[in-house]
Amino acid sequence: MSTATSTTTATAVAAPQGRQPARARRQKGAVARSAAVHLVSIAVLVVVLYPGVWMIVSSFKPTNEIVGDASLWPSSASFDNYRTALGGIGGISAWTFAWNSLLLAVLSVVGTVLSSAVTAYAFARIEFAGKRLWFALMIGTLLLPFHVLIIPQYIVFQKLDLVNTYVPLLVGKFLAGEAFFVFLMVQFMRNLPRELDEAARIDGCGHVRIFTSIMVPLLRPAIISSSIFAFIWSWNDFLGPLLYLNDPNKYPLPLALRLFVDQTSVSDYGAMIAMSVLALLPVLLFFLLFQRFLVEGVATQGLKG
Repeated sequence: MSTATSTTTATAVAAPQGRQPARARRQKGAVARSAAVHLVSIAVLVVVLYPGVWMIVSSFKPTNEIVGDASLWPSSASFDNYRTALGGIGGISAWTFAWNSLLLAVLSVVGTVLSSAVTAYAFARIEFAGKRLWFALMIGTLLLPFHVLIIPQYIVFQKLDLVNTYVPLLVGKFLAGEAFFVFLMVQFMRNLPRELDEAARIDGCGHVRIFTSIMVPLLRPAIISSSIFAFIWSWNDFLGPLLYLNDPNKYPLPLALRLFVDQTSVSDYGAMIAMSVLALLPVLLFFLLFQRFLVEGVATQGLKG
């Protein structure tokens, strides 16, 4: 009996001792994998952030050090590029370009949100003939590259004598021409319980009252998400203004940047980069102010009423 007890005790003591090296190896393997993941993440972060860091640092360099200089840091940092950028070019103040960009961005946000919300309400809450067909056609426009529509759109606006105005850049926003935002709001509205509509109809509300008093307050996350994307896309738009605007006094910031680069004379790359950094600040500020609403809008897409 004593021998059996001793054997059992020895086995019980040996078992944990045998498991300890295996557990230690697993812990070392987990630490190694975690370290490898962190190293790869840091390397990717460096690659992603390097262009932004280079642009900010280069904005303090003289123009002759920006092109052809492999060094990242300037030999003598100064704010001359920012003074030149803020002074404008061709007799036009930089604030004029900033105002043009702000005007286009704000009107784009207003037009996109209003038209997309109304259109989304029709698709999500109103039954009408050919509803699915029209919705499919609208989604199908997402498959059309913008470049396919450039020539016919330009011909239409040229015939209407609207070239060199902001109308070609804004009219599509007020006519629900952005199918992405309509689809975003339709999906959001479909998650809202229809009992809200039925209760409102019992109280005598029509579609206008249901939309303004019930849907719009509940759509706040989707509206703010759409506003962020519409603002950033409009603020950064280069091709649209390049096609339709001929007067430098109407140029937004992205188009004004190319005025600092002239292939036939001296190009001021320093001022152009400094203007680029200044143009990024409103977008960054706008995103930081409303990012929590963007996350909220994405998170609530998976909720069912």
